[in-house]
Amino acid sequence: MFNIAEVIVDVPAMQTNKPFDYEIPMALATVVQPGMRVLVGFGKGDRTLQGFVINLKTLAKAPTGLKAIKDVVDLEPILSPELLDLSSWLAQTTYAFQITCLQTILPGVMRGDYEKIAYLVTPDAPEAAALFHDKKALTVDNQLTNAQLTTLVRLKNSGAVRFEYQVHNKARIKTRQAVILNKTAAQYTQQAATLPKKLQRQKALLQYLATQTAKTKVIFTKTLQADFSASVLKTAEKHDLITIEAVEVKRRVLPAQTEIQAKQVLLPDQAKAVAAIDAASTAEKQQVFLLEGVTGSGKTEVYLQTMANVLTHQRTALMLVPEIALTPQMVQRVYQRFGDQVAVLHSGLSEGEKYDEWRRIKAGEAKVVVGARSAVFAPLENIGLIIMDEEHESSYKQEDTPRYHARDVAIHRAAYYHCPVVLGSATPSLESRARAQKGVYQLLRLPKRVNQAPLPEVHIVDMRENIQQNRNLDFSRSLADAITLRLAKKEQSVLMLNRRGFSSFVMCRDCGYVVKCPNCDISLTLHVSSHSLKCHYCGHEEPIPKTCPNCQSRKIRYFGTGTEKIEQELQHMYPEAKIIRMDVDTTRRKGAYERLLKQFGQGDADILLGTQMIAKGLDFPNVTLVGVINADTALGLPDFRASERTFQLLTQVAGRAGRGDKKGEVFVQTYNPDHYAIQLAKRHDYEHFFATEMNIRHQGNYPPYYFTVQISCSHPEENQAAKAAYQMLKRLQPALSAKAIVLGPTPRAIARIKNRYYYQIIVKYKSEPKLAPLLADILQTTQRSFSKQLYIAIDREPLQFM
Repeated sequence: MFNIAEVIVDVPAMQTNKPFDYEIPMALATVVQPGMRVLVGFGKGDRTLQGFVINLKTLAKAPTGLKAIKDVVDLEPILSPELLDLSSWLAQTTYAFQITCLQTILPGVMRGDYEKIAYLVTPDAPEAAALFHDKKALTVDNQLTNAQLTTLVRLKNSGAVRFEYQVHNKARIKTRQAVILNKTAAQYTQQAATLPKKLQRQKALLQYLATQTAKTKVIFTKTLQADFSASVLKTAEKHDLITIEAVEVKRRVLPAQTEIQAKQVLLPDQAKAVAAIDAASTAEKQQVFLLEGVTGSGKTEVYLQTMANVLTHQRTALMLVPEIALTPQMVQRVYQRFGDQVAVLHSGLSEGEKYDEWRRIKAGEAKVVVGARSAVFAPLENIGLIIMDEEHESSYKQEDTPRYHARDVAIHRAAYYHCPVVLGSATPSLESRARAQKGVYQLLRLPKRVNQAPLPEVHIVDMRENIQQNRNLDFSRSLADAITLRLAKKEQSVLMLNRRGFSSFVMCRDCGYVVKCPNCDISLTLHVSSHSLKCHYCGHEEPIPKTCPNCQSRKIRYFGTGTEKIEQELQHMYPEAKIIRMDVDTTRRKGAYERLLKQFGQGDADILLGTQMIAKGLDFPNVTLVGVINADTALGLPDFRASERTFQLLTQVAGRAGRGDKKGEVFVQTYNPDHYAIQLAKRHDYEHFFATEMNIRHQGNYPPYYFTVQISCSHPEENQAAKAAYQMLKRLQPALSAKAIVLGPTPRAIARIKNRYYYQIIVKYKSEPKLAPLLADILQTTQRSFSKQLYIAIDREPLQFM
């Protein structure tokens, strides 16, 4: 019998979803397993590439023409059978290549260059001496023979050796010099008694170590070096009393140690929801629950108690939050309930921290994972519950290949592990709410706040009247007075403007010239703090012009409003107020989210000003006022979801007020006070909004009544992008029925981004069996166009058409 590995090879120039067969050398027959990465030869030049082993098979006859695996990157599988299956499903459903999906599932740090280290756990294990030669660690590289590799795997399987990976240029295992205690307390005491008086420091060291053996077996050398010199420690090591070596130190990303908090008493609606979810998880039933609860209704406590039930059955739990800004408070609450069983995964961590957390999860040390979108791929096994908080958020959809939605991935993983999925929101997406209406999801409602307080009163402020009165264009009198009142009462305010920067654009008042990005069809945004104009699409930055580049006039002024400008106005209006601004610009540095939210939570600021990142999940009992500076920022966008997003954002941010014992109040400033999304948000009336919006969607043939797929073509030359889009249309039309609706090809709303022109086709359909195979074929055949700078992207169920 001949052993064959099916390998998905990482071919940068021409990817494929087809696995290639490679012969497994006899010496590696017991080493190679599915889920491991290997090095293989590929192509006529036999260049060495990395690949993933996805399957093993045997042949009765010797294969002809097959290349052999050159080396293994991993000495144990880094992807479980479930995650391998997930990568295949992801490639099919998102029209992506499986190698891209496999790399997406792994943390970025795992894609670097590796140094494989084998650590000897049992020094007297058979075969160990010949390999390690009195050393405790061994670098696994090309110098080892296949026979030695096989021996290493045998030692690992017996528990005598453990493997670690050091990733160059990205993340390494963090180590510190430490003293390992080799003797018992009695032995140290006895040894100290035999030392002559002249060896006072040696005697003192042994006496100290005797007091420590019951507490620990490892003491970091920095702790000892304050009292004992390096020579004293070296002498003790020479006599085999201690061992000095580098030991791994896990990077800590969890909050500071805190007391474990007991579960809270549930209200009847909460108890009903917990009972339904617990019944499904205990029965190991795959069921999707939509937990629709008003802001402050105690959805988090439902999450915590259902996770606790899962842990009692020796299963694991995964919880997703949409924004990094939400993770500090959520992690704190989960950690207070479950302690060091919790792991955290999100993009705000350093590469080293992500690596350590990923290894903790994979090793089974963490039973609960909390994180943003990419945490849906956490290497948990035996999952008993998956939770998506704020399930309506668009940030759960990946905008780059593979264009997956975390909700779809969560439901797929739940089907594998036979466990429930809980989708929580005060304002569920229309798609999820419609599925609950049809019985595809089970709807659970939390209609009241846990403190029995009423939802905050919402005031709609017509800013058109503000203009007529020649008042401040950013603050109405009612909102300004409300802020003054809160400052006097020592209460806190949250102000939201979903636009960062100082102003929207810079324009010449003489000729009308607007300063635009040279790479994108979008105006540049003024940022006073950096004294520059920036493009929020490609990152282009240039100095603020003093004269008009077109007519040389000095009457060049800024227009529109951003968070930076609002902060400046607030400081002028309320010089005594302490203000915290939270947007992308102020939260770039590591730990900035946690630091700013901690300051506000401790009462170190009176006003929290920010973009939509402050609209969700934050729970501060002293916040009694919420102000929305401009509720219209999303309403004018050419997107059929504009009204839904506006309603969701206003409802969510309004829910930040009055979460404690004090009554909350909300002021929404708008130039469209009669718009149904704004009026229904004022009444916190999700059910009426759902019915109204569903009727509009039905008339326009949009989701959830139709499925959609977006095919976009981009090229540095506009005519080439348009030509490719029309060619794509010709390929699509024969495969579509008369019931399908095709929009385009048309330029995108922002036609040029990063010096590439974009044309798109939208297909709306209910059932088109020929469409998916055609799109998969397009994915493969259009690769030849990459060399011509043409890029084709396929997005199933896009959330944006911009």
